[in-house]
Amino acid sequence: MNKTKISTITPSLIGKTITICGWIRTLREQKTFSFIEMNDGSTLSNLQVIVEDSFDKYRETLEGLSTGASVAITGTLVESPGAKQKWELKAASIKLFGSCSAEEYPLQKKRHSFEFLRTIGHLRPRTNTQGAVARVRNALFFATHRFFQEKGFLHIQTPIITTSDAEGAGQQFLVTTLNPESPPRLPDGKVDFSQDFFNKKAYLTVSGQLNGEAYACALSDIYTFGPTFRAENSHTSRHLAEFWMIEPEMAFADLKDNMACAESYLKYVIRYVLENCREDMEFFDNFIEKGLIDRLKHVESSPFAHLTYTEAVEILQKSGKTFEFPVSWGTDLQSEHERYLAEEYCKKPVILTDYPEQIKAFYMRVNDDGKTVAAMDVLVPKIGELIGGSQREDRVERLHKKIVDFGLNPEEYWWYKELRTYGGVPHAGFGVGFERLVLFATGMENIRDVIPFPRYPGHAEF
Repeated sequence: MNKTKISTITPSLIGKTITICGWIRTLREQKTFSFIEMNDGSTLSNLQVIVEDSFDKYRETLEGLSTGASVAITGTLVESPGAKQKWELKAASIKLFGSCSAEEYPLQKKRHSFEFLRTIGHLRPRTNTQGAVARVRNALFFATHRFFQEKGFLHIQTPIITTSDAEGAGQQFLVTTLNPESPPRLPDGKVDFSQDFFNKKAYLTVSGQLNGEAYACALSDIYTFGPTFRAENSHTSRHLAEFWMIEPEMAFADLKDNMACAESYLKYVIRYVLENCREDMEFFDNFIEKGLIDRLKHVESSPFAHLTYTEAVEILQKSGKTFEFPVSWGTDLQSEHERYLAEEYCKKPVILTDYPEQIKAFYMRVNDDGKTVAAMDVLVPKIGELIGGSQREDRVERLHKKIVDFGLNPEEYWWYKELRTYGGVPHAGFGVGFERLVLFATGMENIRDVIPFPRYPGHAEF
């Protein structure tokens, strides 16, 4: 079908015959003509269609149309006399693809809550907000690949099924083909996973980092971008069980290189969205978060602040603020602490470095003080932690000790240690929670509303 997307209409098409395919948003019938508001998902804007009473089978055609119905409308594009749109389509023919009961259609004119829309995940992409989220998400996805490709990084696809835990937290989804009703058991009663598909326990990955390091230690600069999974029973507005991660890894790089890359990346993708999703970003600015565009422009144009973890703890303790979670050296910072640093103290993104060893992952390089690691977190207003990374521990003896100290099985990380034994190099990398990035860019409040089909405790529909 030779169709024209609404987003591609330009003044050069005025006076020409075009075909638009999409869904009816509204239908207003008059005595001698009717207005149809059409949307095809390519843009936030609807296209107004005029159907005049001279139209063949005028009444009969309109009786079959309603909000939610899918149609193809062919007609002449003309300048609009109204102030709300530049042009409109004078219908010459209408083809109905799928009818829709106006009485039963869940998406009526009234504004629905995001909680309600999650219950109709198959239809919510048709709303203005979800359509705008999808287009901005797409732009951030594209900008991410463009940034790293322009920097000479190679895109590596790491496995979704793994037998190791990159974070060492143990909150992983088990992948098994064993019969859950009667699995084979060892003499001590434990499940015999040697009879499973992989002959051992396997999980959905929490990160592609460890595999990414193997390729960085051969190809220098790589990045992964794929789904990751956490079996964390969290019901907050910042957590999902299935989400996407961007994880670059750089060989012959230290923490300073890591911080520079993270700041450059974040500014690049924000700039891209502001330049290429103007209509959607204005929608978010008007209806989701007032001042969103100015906030993002400030992020894009300002050098990020830098603080050590120790400095941050001192600032929080002297802030005079009453936090829900007390702050002391050696404890992990909470979202309220991170947002205070970014929103109130620094008033812009801040990179925290040199965290206590015991609160960070086993693979992070121990600093010369023996107490902290070469870790970094990028904290941004509204979200808190958006990016987390580190210089990796490249000294095999230190790495082995940390694996043991973290209660992990060294035998499961034999290949990871060999990356240090055979031509090991200093290397660093970071991870970006993609849905948190979409939250940050759109001003949306709940992470469940910036992923097409959210997975969280008790919810795996659609």
